[in-house]
Amino acid sequence: MTTQAISNLHSVLSSGTFAVTGECGPPRGADMNVLNKKGELLRGWVDAVNVTDNQTAIVRMSSIAASKHLLDMGLEPVMQMVCRDRNRIAIQSDILGAYSLGIRNILCLSGDHQSFGSQPDAMNVFDIDSMNLIRTVKDMRDEGKDMSGFDLKEAPKMFIGAAANPFADPFEYRVLRLAKKIDAGVDFIQTQCIYNMERFREWIRLAREEGLTEKAYIMGGVTPIKTVGMAKYMKNKVAGMDIPDEIINRVAGVPKEKQTEEGLKICQETIEELKEMDGVHGVHVMAIEWEEKVADIVKGAGLRK
Repeated sequence: MTTQAISNLHSVLSSGTFAVTGECGPPRGADMNVLNKKGELLRGWVDAVNVTDNQTAIVRMSSIAASKHLLDMGLEPVMQMVCRDRNRIAIQSDILGAYSLGIRNILCLSGDHQSFGSQPDAMNVFDIDSMNLIRTVKDMRDEGKDMSGFDLKEAPKMFIGAAANPFADPFEYRVLRLAKKIDAGVDFIQTQCIYNMERFREWIRLAREEGLTEKAYIMGGVTPIKTVGMAKYMKNKVAGMDIPDEIINRVAGVPKEKQTEEGLKICQETIEELKEMDGVHGVHVMAIEWEEKVADIVKGAGLRK
């Protein structure tokens, strides 16, 4: 991982402080007031804010523009970039443009397939995948060259992130894939939301054994459960999710009006476990369209006062 602090998030992680990031989905329109409201709810509770890039393949305000709006509010964005919608020329151009606007964190993703979105007939690109995107950003930053070998007059010094899913199958491949992303140039990792703590513990143990937690900052992902219906939907309909029956039964075991409170309690307990886990450097709170609960989660887990 790069040593010189590039961003606030990098500085927090490199200091050994348990970092907290949140998530902000740009609006399905051009109204920046939506971002202002979300940003104010996150202000003071997170070290940086992920800005999603047309998540679930639905058209939204661009992640670059939304990141700049948050930056202007005094919040630090983590700009997500997916490979679905851009070829390598556009990708490199957007990286340079984002850096010129003051954006210093990037999360490299392949992107949800367009068949899952609102315009399934749209043509995808996938000119390069997330692994190549990571390598591209690293080479632009460290070598000062684009993919053609052209010398850049000013290299985009970005703090490079990627996602990891400890719960996908085959499990044996999960740590190998993490190692490949770190070898490609990742500085930090944000994981899929954690409900199966036993499996996550095994994943982080294997990552520690391979020395990977010393090479990149690992942030555990958490998503609060609103209702038992939401938990069942994620378990049965969302690829890569692993929600044990004990979690569903726990939420189902309280009155309907108490399910949200129970879901928040589970989220806080998960964070408390992650704080004590060797090799975990922070938490990524994914409360999309529920940003008003981030403060309660962070306070309840003892991360902020």
